[in-house]
Amino acid sequence: MEIRQLRYFVQVVQSGSMGRAAIELDVVTSALSQQISRLEGELSVRLLKRSKNGVQPTNAGLALWHKAQLILRMTDDAAKAAQSGRLSGEASVGLAPSTSGVLALPFLREMKSRYPEIAVRIIESLSGNLESLLSSRQIDVAIIFGAAKTRRVQAAPLLAEQLYSISAQALPMPADPCGYDISELAQFPLILPSSPHGLRSLVDAAFAREGRVANVETEIDGLGTLMQAVSSGMGVTIQPAAALERCKGSKLYTVPILAATLSRTNLVGSLADDELTPSGLAARLVLREVALKLIGEGSWLGVTALT
Repeated sequence: MEIRQLRYFVQVVQSGSMGRAAIELDVVTSALSQQISRLEGELSVRLLKRSKNGVQPTNAGLALWHKAQLILRMTDDAAKAAQSGRLSGEASVGLAPSTSGVLALPFLREMKSRYPEIAVRIIESLSGNLESLLSSRQIDVAIIFGAAKTRRVQAAPLLAEQLYSISAQALPMPADPCGYDISELAQFPLILPSSPHGLRSLVDAAFAREGRVANVETEIDGLGTLMQAVSSGMGVTIQPAAALERCKGSKLYTVPILAATLSRTNLVGSLADDELTPSGLAARLVLREVALKLIGEGSWLGVTALT
């Protein structure tokens, strides 16, 4: 099997046509078809289904296509590194909106300082979406909440995040100086994300354990809009301290929530080591180091390192 054959095969699958793929690759169609046939012969398996409407990958072809993309990406990264004399390539990193507010810029600065030849892409989305992107190999690394739900994603504990009530007006002080419990939180009109959101699931589960239902008056899935609603006095939210980065300049009141009642574990999720490109491995290392540095400096409030 040759790298050239893999490039040809990937292009055919992406184009859905031998003719279109030949144009993209600047080769004649017969030569392209011959290389694909040779690849199928070497592997002793049919990779493409041909019809009058074009070509589609078989199950075996789809499996090869996923792996071939990774191989080609690593090959390209290796070539760029050799040409430049230092690590290069691309790294895609996923962060939840609250995490992004405190971690994204320090991470980007550190990556630029250490690995200026690596092009970094930040994807901001919900934790569940980030895990799906990892599983489908659309991103390399992400901070996710809770254990990984798929074997394609490996995850290592990073930090435990305390949650807070956040409001525009001062709330009654908790009975326990360390923070509110569920019975006290049940008094407040809450503004929370909708149920698919990981934080909402965490809150609902905590209330359910105590036989209570959260008084959710408003559901807002965008963190920026949610914090604006809280700042305007529409209700109380439950968020990590990092969410306050979204509303700097606003006078908001925060009260801790008892960790035994409600907290959130953050993990560094990624593809398996043998699937990560060198640039992806570098991004994972830097992401962890920067997070721990922020915690050590006291710049990331309300979190405790787990490593």
